[in-house]
Amino acid sequence: MKLLLDTCVLYPTVMREMLLGAAGLGHFTPLWSARIIGEWERAALKLGPEGAAQAKAETALLRAQWPQSEVAPSPGTEARLWLPDSADIHVLAAAISGHADGIVTVNNKDFPRHTLAEEGLERFGPDELLYRFWLQDGAGMETLGSQVLAEANRLSGGGWEIRPLLKKARLPRLAKALSS
Repeated sequence: MKLLLDTCVLYPTVMREMLLGAAGLGHFTPLWSARIIGEWERAALKLGPEGAAQAKAETALLRAQWPQSEVAPSPGTEARLWLPDSADIHVLAAAISGHADGIVTVNNKDFPRHTLAEEGLERFGPDELLYRFWLQDGAGMETLGSQVLAEANRLSGGGWEIRPLLKKARLPRLAKALSS
């Protein structure tokens, strides 16, 4: 299954690490466009020079780790598409050009399911998707959760537990599953 990752699921670190970790476990093939990566880098500018530098480093690592994941919208695809927020059309166009099965986003109102279905795409929320992967591969997702937790504690100086970390990352169903 190929899934296009919207900026809003790539930019939060814990959410991104869980999604890409699930991709690394073979649950799906991640896709994005250069414009999506650029949006992430521009959003990080709000954190100042340090945030911008960190985003540049993270996006470079992402591209190196997943060299086949960046797709470019086919010429003319964007012109024929409609979404409630025209600024998101590039995401839909990249999903179509990458032959994705769906788009992973938290931006539900701007990616109506019926509009995506017309293009043969589904919309997935990151929590529902990761919870589905946990149902299919509990051991793999628990190991991944432990790795993400260890990295969060390393970077922050410790103190996190899996449930609060994932709840803060807007992954409440997965948080409950991994802490039971």
